[in-house]
Amino acid sequence: MPSGQRYWTVLDEDRLVPVPAADEFLRHVRFGRGQAESTTRTYAGAVALYLTWCRCTKRDWTTAAGRLGSFMFWLQYSRGDDGPMVAGPGTEPVRGPRRINTVLAGVREFLAHGTSLGTVPAIVLSQLYEIGDDRDLPAEARGEGSGLRYYAKARHRAPEVDEPVDRAADEEVLALLRACRNARDRFIVLLLARAGLRRSEAVGLRREDIHFVLDASSLGCRVPGSHLHVVRRDNANGAWAKSKRSRAVPVDFLLVQAYDQYAVERDTCSEARDSDFVLVNVFRPPLGAPMPPAALNDLFDRLSRRAGLEDGVHPHALRHAFASNAADAGAMVDEIADLLGHASPSSSQVYLHPDPQRLRAAVERVAALAPGRGR
Repeated sequence: MPSGQRYWTVLDEDRLVPVPAADEFLRHVRFGRGQAESTTRTYAGAVALYLTWCRCTKRDWTTAAGRLGSFMFWLQYSRGDDGPMVAGPGTEPVRGPRRINTVLAGVREFLAHGTSLGTVPAIVLSQLYEIGDDRDLPAEARGEGSGLRYYAKARHRAPEVDEPVDRAADEEVLALLRACRNARDRFIVLLLARAGLRRSEAVGLRREDIHFVLDASSLGCRVPGSHLHVVRRDNANGAWAKSKRSRAVPVDFLLVQAYDQYAVERDTCSEARDSDFVLVNVFRPPLGAPMPPAALNDLFDRLSRRAGLEDGVHPHALRHAFASNAADAGAMVDEIADLLGHASPSSSQVYLHPDPQRLRAAVERVAALAPGRGR
């Protein structure tokens, strides 16, 4: 765009021009709703698959929502082109349930947006969502209001196996640190493990966000002690802070020390000195360019192999470790939610994985109360 902002769209394969309905929707997502460029990329892929299926099956995309069950089967066994779909006994799926549900979510958003514009019949909403109310819920689950509350549940969803992300064990974090061969990589590991940042938040940090001083008042900041700021911005590397609300995250001396060591290493690269991004390419071209979010996945894959961690450690597992360690140290859920950038403390519950020793101690406390124990 003239402003420098970017978004993904869907092109007509014959004329190589944007498909009007898809392009309008994706611009609305990017600029009307202020979503990340990566979100438009995910939605664009979903809409492109839906339009391809409609073309292959000779269906009108505005009224095909009632056949999303067939679309799900097509997603499972088709590569997403105009070629024939062959699915017999023993055929391996092309896409798993998680990917299918991601595509369905994008398609629902696309069609629902069309109903708001009048380009898609309003009846399509009832084909996408099952509308219910809270009359059958227990009284304690209805809330305090006297009126009915309605909710919409997606009608089409592939069953997924619930595989929650586990925390990285302290021993795994130490193994990753030992596997690091430079100060930048050690800083990244500690940044995720000791500050709980998301992958995109880490690579989106600017040097102005780093307030590793005892008194930041000289910087115009009222937050006491060493800390860093997480701010949503449009970044050239595609980094995007998930929360709209900026937050300050206190840091400890280990992270401050790691940053000092990285700053010295970073300064040896002349191209890096001119970049305002904290995490930049220091060892390979393009030198001085900000690291993209996917680079952290590659880094943790290398570190995991080098450390001999068979299952590997994903960057997000360190965020879970940070939240769990804070809880083990006595932090309240509202404090953890603020540190993680969650709008509601309930969102932080899935990040809390009590230390096994703390669970054992809880069981032993119960056993100590048994009749006749200790007499």
